[in-house]
Amino acid sequence: MSERKIVVIGLLGSVLDAGFHEERWNKWRPTVSLCKHEDLPISRFELIHLQAHENIARCVAADIKRVCLDTETRLTVQELENPWDFEEVYGSLHDFARQYRFRPDEEDYLIHITTGTHVQQICLFLLTESRHFPARLVQTSPAEPKRRGPEGKYSIIDLDLSKYDRIAARFQRETKDAVSLLKSGIETRNPRFNQLIEQIEHVAIHAKDPILLMGPTGAGKSQLARRIFELKKNRHQVAGSFVEVNCATVRGDAAMSTLFGHVKGAFTGAVKDRPGLLRAANGGLLFLDEVGELGLDEQAMLLRALEEKRFLPLGSDREVSSDFQLIAGTNRDLAAFVREGRFREDLLARMNLWTFRLPGLTERPEDIEPNLDYELEQFARRSSLRVTMSKEVREKFLSFARSPAARWSANFRDLNACVTRMATLSPGARITREILDEELERLRIGWSAPDSQETEDILGALLDSNAIEKLDLFDRAQLAFVVRICRECATLSEAGRKLFGATREKRKVQNDADRLRKYLARFNLDWQTCKC
Repeated sequence: MSERKIVVIGLLGSVLDAGFHEERWNKWRPTVSLCKHEDLPISRFELIHLQAHENIARCVAADIKRVCLDTETRLTVQELENPWDFEEVYGSLHDFARQYRFRPDEEDYLIHITTGTHVQQICLFLLTESRHFPARLVQTSPAEPKRRGPEGKYSIIDLDLSKYDRIAARFQRETKDAVSLLKSGIETRNPRFNQLIEQIEHVAIHAKDPILLMGPTGAGKSQLARRIFELKKNRHQVAGSFVEVNCATVRGDAAMSTLFGHVKGAFTGAVKDRPGLLRAANGGLLFLDEVGELGLDEQAMLLRALEEKRFLPLGSDREVSSDFQLIAGTNRDLAAFVREGRFREDLLARMNLWTFRLPGLTERPEDIEPNLDYELEQFARRSSLRVTMSKEVREKFLSFARSPAARWSANFRDLNACVTRMATLSPGARITREILDEELERLRIGWSAPDSQETEDILGALLDSNAIEKLDLFDRAQLAFVVRICRECATLSEAGRKLFGATREKRKVQNDADRLRKYLARFNLDWQTCKC
């Protein structure tokens, strides 16, 4: 033990510690016996007891003085109406810990958890584990039957589990397995992504608050949400189901009914009651993908369901309850939606406690290779056909996949589709150079113009929703393409030459930069705005 003073904090055992006659010295009494060990010189014993056991406490204090003159015993009365009430006992011991003047630089503290009620012992353990008591635990027990002496034996337990090699190794292994589960077993190499997943793993295990997953389309939000559920299920933290809904696919009364349920007769066609997905997720996890597409009425109902665990089904005047954890996914700028009045600020605040942005594939070029292997393995599982590629073909694919020419606009959906097409078309279960060349050309053509989702993303960052609604679909697509070219170029002139290269030789004045500047001005945009 340390040369510093040893202080024991313990509870009086109203039965085990009791005894007023001389026979008491012949039996094992945990509190008194602990002070008999010569290798454990206790400087001070803080003995907590109920008022009803005052006489026993005084007798124990006197007996401690008899067995060890150097031990000071301090008695503290614990005022409890019900010593079996967990909340009351915890609060009382918590108050004791907060008011006690600990001096860890001068004293070593031991928490004696052998005596007291089970409720008191549990509360002491929790307060020690949380470091409200900066101490170790000491557990005492009577001597073995063949051995004489009422002093018994003791063992000291340090709750800093990192000091126990086998326990620490086990925790590290469990954490590694959990992180691997969240990554679908893919050995990703991007340091920032790996750090992000480790944070998500920690939050998933230790919190039940809503989680907001942000990131571009195809970045893996839905898959990650399901993996979080599987992780919590493995840890017995959820008993219910994983319920997923894409909010972009439900509108109006359909959204209300889908999410919150309805009663028979709530609207035309409601021929029977419907429980709704929030109730289906009771005790489990609800994943709302594209949560930014929810209407304001649905948002208000969702907020109440999150805060109070209660809500009204459509057409009902009787509340129902559901206790679920929410994971929301979006590729939208919800803060911008709040400013435009399209998303409730209070709901965003409720969901914004744990927000994680998943990066797109182009932000993780070093992870393309392990994801290529993953997609080939998944194809083999689905088709029972293992497809390979030569080293030359593999290197050519990876060179293209990591280059600026590879836009991966749909991220892992693009990669999955790409690998699936090549594997399916490969003769002899081997991806050839010809198959690869055909696929790369298909990808280049598919990425040559922005798709509708990318158009919305590009314009949504530059114009408000009213301005976008006033544009024809042709103008939206054209403007989005121009903005993308601007972002790829270093200067206004370079972007102009790239956009107007086919007609510039036919013009007398070749001022492509001015031409582009005027085009952007039609939409109240300029070069700097487009580059942001």
